[in-house]
Amino acid sequence: MKGFVNAIQEGVTGMIFRNSLFVPFHLELLTVWVGKEMSLLAVPDLITDLTEGNGAVALREGDTYTNLVFRKSGDMRKELGHEKGHIILHAAEKGCDIFDKDNLHYIKVHFSNKHLVTFELIEDPYYL
Repeated sequence: MKGFVNAIQEGVTGMIFRNSLFVPFHLELLTVWVGKEMSLLAVPDLITDLTEGNGAVALREGDTYTNLVFRKSGDMRKELGHEKGHIILHAAEKGCDIFDKDNLHYIKVHFSNKHLVTFELIEDPYYL
């Protein structure tokens, strides 16, 4: 399986159904940022506890995908789509050394039409 950096550069797409995000790759997920763009004062939720039963995010891996379920959200497309917000995943390639900063990446999830999402590698989540 290709790493997510190559997959994103090649333009792969994912899916979102209500509170369930499917990304077509595996990754070592460190943090998740969920931000609403309602005002300049809006601060994104930073989710760092990705353990089973944490109440915020559940993770499931299939053979070729990773599924993130945002337990405290309803319909993410309605809540964050149409430029109302964003999801940013801070991750490393599966199996890479997470202590090497060169292996860490920020992935911004863009809500496209219907259930389609696209991905973009960004440098800094504070400057979107």
